[in-house]
Amino acid sequence: MSCVLFLLTHSLRYSYTGSSQVPNLPEYQSVGLVNEVQISHCDSNTNRNVPKQDWMSLLDEDPLYWEQQTEICLSNQPLVKANIYTAQQRFNQTCGIHILQYMYGCEWDDETGEVNGYLQVGYDGEDFIAFDIRKQTWIAPTPQAVFTKHKWDNDRASTQQTVYYLNQICPERLEKYVNYGKSSRLRTVLPSMSLLQKTPSSPVSCHATGFYPDRVAMFWRKDGEEIHEDVDHGEILPNHDGTFQYEIHLDLSSVKPEDWSRYDCVFQFSGVKDDIITKLDKVLMFLFNRNIQVIGAVVVLLLQLDAVTGFIISKNKGQRLKRCIFGV
Repeated sequence: MSCVLFLLTHSLRYSYTGSSQVPNLPEYQSVGLVNEVQISHCDSNTNRNVPKQDWMSLLDEDPLYWEQQTEICLSNQPLVKANIYTAQQRFNQTCGIHILQYMYGCEWDDETGEVNGYLQVGYDGEDFIAFDIRKQTWIAPTPQAVFTKHKWDNDRASTQQTVYYLNQICPERLEKYVNYGKSSRLRTVLPSMSLLQKTPSSPVSCHATGFYPDRVAMFWRKDGEEIHEDVDHGEILPNHDGTFQYEIHLDLSSVKPEDWSRYDCVFQFSGVKDDIITKLDKVLMFLFNRNIQVIGAVVVLLLQLDAVTGFIISKNKGQRLKRCIFGV
């Protein structure tokens, strides 16, 4: 019997990405995600912030909500572009491909009520600056960010607004989104299972895709007993349609071909009695492997840009929080 821990933590994450001279990539794009499922998107090509889940259209009774989100998207674009230029000066760069990435959000445990908020900025794939919400100060891991740290540390009003958003507004919105999507999340979608092996000497991968929700476990067995040796677990990843995929790998280099039939892959849903068992079968695996190249191409097309982003909060007269990019 496998002992599995199913987490009860929900997450809300927004990411903004600005780029310079990157072919086939918008100069700016923003993405919102709830539990790693995309809920909103805007970029400098479409210039529209739009919902990516049906239940997000219920968001706020205010009919102008998405227009206001679009305004934020438009106002962020020149600020991000200016910040890329500033970062280039800090690093003594004159041209070339550069990416400025911001990420902010919160995690909420619906059982304990614990909330963890975060805000961080990256430049060209490296950490640039991050907010320590407990100490309410900024951390500069690179010398080029020290000036920004002092500038933001001295802006106590913005710091307090940021803390308020991350500790109060963000978890409130997250709980609201979780409730909006409840009917969608209560459904159970069974996975499509396949066995994949790139070469005769490669590990065998047990691949599950298209399942929902993501509170699952998957493991290899030999003679009906769970095994851990020569097993490598991947990560549960989101698909473009809100479902998930997961795979685990088994190294069979020391196993005789006639013993392969003693192995099987087990997929378990939290709260679902029956397991999905896939027997290790060379014939089935051969058939699946004929489609590896097609599957790989589709996966590449469906991967979402997982950008890292950040912002400040300010209140307008209607008590609506507005997100603005920090100037570095």
